[in-house]
Amino acid sequence: MEEGILSRANARLDAWGAMMPYDKDNRYHRWVRTLAITVASLIIFLLVWWNLALLVGSAAIPLPMQVWDAMIDLFTYGDPVSGMSMWANISISLQRFVAGFLLAMAVAIPMGLLMGYSKTLNEFMTPTLEILRPIAPIAWAPVLLFATGYTWGPVLVVFIGIFFPLLSNTVFGVNKIDRSLVDAARTLGASNLQIFYKVMFPCALPYIMNGVRIGSGIGWMCIVASELYASYGGGIGFFVGIQASIGYWPNVFVGIAIIAVLGILTTGLFDYIHKVITRRMGME
Repeated sequence: MEEGILSRANARLDAWGAMMPYDKDNRYHRWVRTLAITVASLIIFLLVWWNLALLVGSAAIPLPMQVWDAMIDLFTYGDPVSGMSMWANISISLQRFVAGFLLAMAVAIPMGLLMGYSKTLNEFMTPTLEILRPIAPIAWAPVLLFATGYTWGPVLVVFIGIFFPLLSNTVFGVNKIDRSLVDAARTLGASNLQIFYKVMFPCALPYIMNGVRIGSGIGWMCIVASELYASYGGGIGFFVGIQASIGYWPNVFVGIAIIAVLGILTTGLFDYIHKVITRRMGME
């Protein structure tokens, strides 16, 4: 009987596919295909999670429904331990992330343009940067938290995490510029400042946005990890650390899920901007 049901279902799917064949040039077809793959991927992920939780049998790996119930309670009543709402924790982490992100852009982009433009400056700065680059940003967290406090400490950790990929991509973007464009602009009487913001920056912008996209993902890792060190001040990392210390594992997983969603939203936004810029620059 089951085989008969499956055969009839397959026949109906084949008939539907024959009536509406997939067209890769149709954006609605692409959206439906992407949605179907995404839903299937999430369902498989939940099934694996569910079975893993049953197999391990540890309180540290709760069932998906337990995490869902905990999330509803937290967003309805807030954190019973700290007394803060989840929206407040999210807001605090977002503010720190944005501050660190803007600071990294303000420093890394001009520095990258200068290093890409000047070979001497590049040779002067590279040894110091190569010493600092391999150090994990979270290694600076205890130092920065102690030195600057719980407000600026996480912000500076995010700054360090985003700074290096953004700087590297900016320098790479400048090095990829056709030098004839710079020479032509100089021949037409452009000053060094005009060459910077009318030639170098626009041409390097797709590479800069790629650095922003990569750095944003690293930035979320840094903000959460640095907040784990904080003994107060709020934030998603702070929330996860407190809940783990008292063994509220469903709440811990809620915090992890929020981090994942925030990371996906920010990197997705920057990925979209990167694609738009590269398409308009004729790089796709």
